[in-house]
Amino acid sequence: MAPNNSFSLIEKINYAIEGIIFTVKTQKNIRYHFLAAALILLIGIFLPIKKVDFLLVILIIIMVLIAEIFNTAIEEIVNMVSPSINHKAKIIKDIAAGAVLIAAIGAVVLGIFIFTPYLFGPAFESVKAFHQLSKNEYSAYIVLFTLLLVIIMIVIAKAKFGKGEPLHGGMPSGHAAVAFSIGTAVLFLSSDPIIIVLTFCLAFMVSHSRLLLKIHTNIEVVAGAFFGGLTTAVVFILYNNFIKK
Repeated sequence: MAPNNSFSLIEKINYAIEGIIFTVKTQKNIRYHFLAAALILLIGIFLPIKKVDFLLVILIIIMVLIAEIFNTAIEEIVNMVSPSINHKAKIIKDIAAGAVLIAAIGAVVLGIFIFTPYLFGPAFESVKAFHQLSKNEYSAYIVLFTLLLVIIMIVIAKAKFGKGEPLHGGMPSGHAAVAFSIGTAVLFLSSDPIIIVLTFCLAFMVSHSRLLLKIHTNIEVVAGAFFGGLTTAVVFILYNNFIKK
């Protein structure tokens, strides 16, 4: 293997994402964490949570995911060094699992303190406060949440199918998913047909480039485009029909 300094930035990022996908593929707990993170972000985007509180929620989510990933890394090291049953190895694994438990408990406690006033407060006041957001702020929050949701689900899908690399191949195409997610968001947010058409043209170009480079198959690109567009459409439809009213 070549020295680490010979790797390009894309290769280094790819290896890092491979580590995340390995964790998602082999560890059931982190799959629950990712799903919980998506649910919390969905709740948070539709509640009038203060920006500081929302940043704390994102920070605690990151902390729990990092703890789970480190726990997996430690388990793999212990399994490599001591493949047979060993009391010391068990202690090391228990300590690492304890760190994850502390992070998870902290996340739950913080979540209760942040979300309780909004979930159980006067419903009409909550809706009124949310509508005080400007149109641009609303658009930014919805698009940011949707992209995060699409990326999280793509990571889970790649781990499930176990084919290709995070940034190079695999089912479905992450590039196509993100490109069509952005295109669909523009479709809902813009009334200018030229902007909409140009955005989708860019999405098609991004997706087609994955085929030209032979990184993805037709079905992987179509699946990614469909998933990104559908997920974004569902988020905007839910907001427009059940929240915005």
